[in-house]
Amino acid sequence: MREEGYVEERSVSGALLATVAISLLAALGGLVWCYSLQKSLGVAQVKLTAADQRNAELNEKLEATNARLRATSATLGQSVGMTQKQIELKAQSIMAQQKAAQAKLEEAQAATQKQIGAVSTEVSGVKTDVGGVKTDVAATKTDLEQTKTQLNRVMGDAGVMSGLIATNHSELEILKHKGDRNYYEFTLQKGAQPTLLSTIKLQLKKADQKHSRYTLNVSADDRMIEKKDKGLNEPVQFYSGKDPALFELVVNSIDKNKVSGYLSTPKNKTATQ
Repeated sequence: MREEGYVEERSVSGALLATVAISLLAALGGLVWCYSLQKSLGVAQVKLTAADQRNAELNEKLEATNARLRATSATLGQSVGMTQKQIELKAQSIMAQQKAAQAKLEEAQAATQKQIGAVSTEVSGVKTDVGGVKTDVAATKTDLEQTKTQLNRVMGDAGVMSGLIATNHSELEILKHKGDRNYYEFTLQKGAQPTLLSTIKLQLKKADQKHSRYTLNVSADDRMIEKKDKGLNEPVQFYSGKDPALFELVVNSIDKNKVSGYLSTPKNKTATQ
């Protein structure tokens, strides 16, 4: 019985010791785990602190960057605003210049059109004038041809057959262009001083418009010749010069106290001869 009791006591003591041992081991394991956990928490705390510090630094840098961006944005906005305003002003100026240029161009075009119209009118007028001149020239040529056929020779008061006789200014111009003799036109007033023509002088003494008669004095070679009661378009003849040459005068118009006509002299007779 004592041996059975002893055996049971030893069994209980062994179980208790085993339990204590296990508890101690568990407690020791717990301590080790707590220590490891505390160490890990410390490392994590350090890392968290470092991370917080880095975050703070990043926040500061971010704030600084944002400030610079805001300043840059404001400056850029101001610059852009000024540039936009300048662009608008420049555009308005260009549009105004274009509008003024367009107005000037339209004004110049209108003036040009007006000038072209005026020139066209003038050209039309000139064409009309040219046509008229051509017609006048043709008519003049016809008149000249007719006049040439009307020019004739008449017996003069000295009994000599005259040259061709002109009865008006147009016929006289034809004689001048022929160039056979010299021709001097004159107009004489009654009571006036003698008129010098070539180498002679003429002085009107009487003009009878009603009967187309006249009387005048001819001074030549220091002598005076009276040509009395001569008729319209009648060749009045006399000789003059060292080698006497035939001079002729013809009166084409007789008015009250005035006659007009021309003097015809040989080609070799000059005013100093």
